[in-house]
Amino acid sequence: MRKALEIVNELKEKGIIKDYAIGGGVASINYTEPVFTRDLDVFVIVKDTGGILRFSEIYDYVKKRGGAWKGEHLFVSNTPVQFLPANNGLYKDAVLNAKEIDYDEMKVRIISAEHLIAMSFAVGRSKDYERIDRIIDQYTVDFKVLKSILKRHNLYDKYESWKKNRN
Repeated sequence: MRKALEIVNELKEKGIIKDYAIGGGVASINYTEPVFTRDLDVFVIVKDTGGILRFSEIYDYVKKRGGAWKGEHLFVSNTPVQFLPANNGLYKDAVLNAKEIDYDEMKVRIISAEHLIAMSFAVGRSKDYERIDRIIDQYTVDFKVLKSILKRHNLYDKYESWKKNRN
């Protein structure tokens, strides 16, 4: 995974992307016990290209650095990487408010626990609700921050409904 993260950092340093944050299962490992995850989800804010999301620069750069397409992923070494646009309010908010951590002697940006929970409510699959439970059970979530995020992105009702069903 190190090689994939190095390339993601290079994409930002070279200005190919404006910003990024690691999300999904890999990010949740920072807050919970490890769980199986198939890929590295990288949420990116791309350069402004007149309203058109263009990922070709990302793909071209990754391919030049040894990446290869297989299905919906770019593989870097043996790590499947999925680049996802942070093109709506919640996802963009999550990337802009990501936290920086040390991973294998390098800085990496990951989505906060509170944003991961909000993103999980937004998607709403069973595995997303399992992630919410794991994070809340294993990490000290800032519920004031979480509620603020949920209200800003019209997800507070889902949270209230989930909370009633959880108890």
